[in-house]
Amino acid sequence: MLIYTLKRLVAGVITVWFIATATFIAMHQVPGDPLMNDKAVSDVIRQNLEQRYGLDKPVSQQYLIFLSNMLPPDPDFGISFTQQNRRVNDIIKDHFPVSAILGLLAITFATLGGILFGALTAIYRNRLPDFIIMFLVILGISVPSFVFAALGQLLLVNVNALIGYSFIPVAGWGTLMHMLMPSLVLGLGTMALLTRLMRSSMLEVVNEDYIKTARAKGLSPIRIFLKHQLRNAILPVITILGPQIAAITTGGFVVEFVFAIPGLGRYFIQAVQQLDYTVIMGTTVFYGAFLVLMVITVDVLYGFIDPRVRLK
Repeated sequence: MLIYTLKRLVAGVITVWFIATATFIAMHQVPGDPLMNDKAVSDVIRQNLEQRYGLDKPVSQQYLIFLSNMLPPDPDFGISFTQQNRRVNDIIKDHFPVSAILGLLAITFATLGGILFGALTAIYRNRLPDFIIMFLVILGISVPSFVFAALGQLLLVNVNALIGYSFIPVAGWGTLMHMLMPSLVLGLGTMALLTRLMRSSMLEVVNEDYIKTARAKGLSPIRIFLKHQLRNAILPVITILGPQIAAITTGGFVVEFVFAIPGLGRYFIQAVQQLDYTVIMGTTVFYGAFLVLMVITVDVLYGFIDPRVRLK
């Protein structure tokens, strides 16, 4: 198991290096000037800014400095070009927890809903509940999150108007009631994906020999479902759960924008609009490293659950 884990860690480090390198190259190929703004900048001020941000050095030297600054135990992504004297590390530290809380609520909703609805579609295969749930699953996968966000806000406005007061806030952050609708909207796509995967996995398991043996022994249908079918069918769901956790936690840019949530996605979008190189590179590498960490974690956990994967 140790060798298996070390292989995953080495592969993860190489992946993060590739993400950082690709991000650095892409940012230096983007047209525009991060030091340009609405006010004219004198040559002296421009030289001082270039020296401050290391833009006066050759690209190869900038790349080496960028990589050396990312090394643990205290990585430093630099200072924002647009937010005065604010480090990228501070932006991540202050606003990623908001995105993480929203993402954890969304993935909890998506996982529970995906397992439940996936199991129901398998039990009621080719019957009305299966048709209804699969129709909703197709909608959840096909419709973009910003459409659900707008519809969710419209629903909250009508509900609050009907009851006469703001029972569930339409936007903002701070209380559990603020989190309900954004987490629901953010988790819909993942829930639809998990439902389809769970349905397929359940239908494969139902015809396995150990299920037939359990029925021949006279075990109750509920015990067969919980102990044998559900337990084995959930393994493929665990496989994609890590990437989905990272995707939801770091991918709620539009939902955060629509619901005015002060998460890290808001600053990433602003950085792209303002060509804030340090924030773009820092958040991209951070998101990539977080995704790799989740994948490695799931791989290791899966190795404990199913020892056969350690041999691969």
